Amino acid sequence: MKTAFIALAAVLASTAAHAEGLPDRVKTAGKVVVANQPNYPPMEYKDPATNTLMGVDIDLGLALAKQLGTTVEWADIGFEQMVSSLETGRVDLIHSGMSDLPKRRDTLDFVDYMKSGAQFYTSASRKEEFKTPADFCGKTIGMSRRTSFPDETAKWSAANCEAKGLEAIKVVGTEGSADARAQLKQGRLDGAVQGSETLPYLTNLEKNTYAIVGEPFTAVYQGIAFSKKDPALRDAYAAALKALMASGEYKAIYANHGLEGTMLDGIYINGEAVK
Repeated sequence: MKTAFIALAAVLASTAAHAEGLPDRVKTAGKVVVANQPNYPPMEYKDPATNTLMGVDIDLGLALAKQLGTTVEWADIGFEQMVSSLETGRVDLIHSGMSDLPKRRDTLDFVDYMKSGAQFYTSASRKEEFKTPADFCGKTIGMSRRTSFPDETAKWSAANCEAKGLEAIKVVGTEGSADARAQLKQGRLDGAVQGSETLPYLTNLEKNTYAIVGEPFTAVYQGIAFSKKDPALRDAYAAALKALMASGEYKAIYANHGLEGTMLDGIYINGEAVK
């Protein structure tokens, strides 16, 4: 890994990224094909009025491609099929709110671009019942089964509920974050968990509907995922991201979505800072 980081550092020495750093197949095609499932606002979603793709990942993905002198073709692919689509060459990369987890690094390389965390919330009508995360011990909590949240919530429960003699949280894996919210509204769940970066958007969109409980109980990076067989594309994107950070465009994108607190202070590959 050290050798790879030294080589990448040389690429990053210049803040200007150009199409020359892209693999030949991308230069020939004139585009990158990007796996993205637009069901996770404010990261990626479709404007209900125009069906236009919107969100942080969309804005950042377009800015990175422009910096690299290419264009983006978004491929709407289910989260569970994204890795196989990358490995078979159907897409060039994954940019869709994916957490950079150690277990995923066996098959993927990540250029990290923001920080996130798992966050408890409940319905606004029950906010007096759940004032702290510990109030969820013994309760039924839903979250997308496609994410790391079920495992993280179970670990939190073991340390903060069972270890203190309280009943364990009943973790329910849902079809997605929207399904968890629907079940919460229906009264089938006592609470839910999703990424802390999404909840301010939701509470503003659906006023007096949800109540955030406590602080995020995990801290993870989200990353753009690449095949380990494609280090040139990974390094080109890392250089492009550094250029956007230097120009201020990276900060402007996050400020536009009210998510300045999730920004990174530099380039991270697979969770490690690159000098």
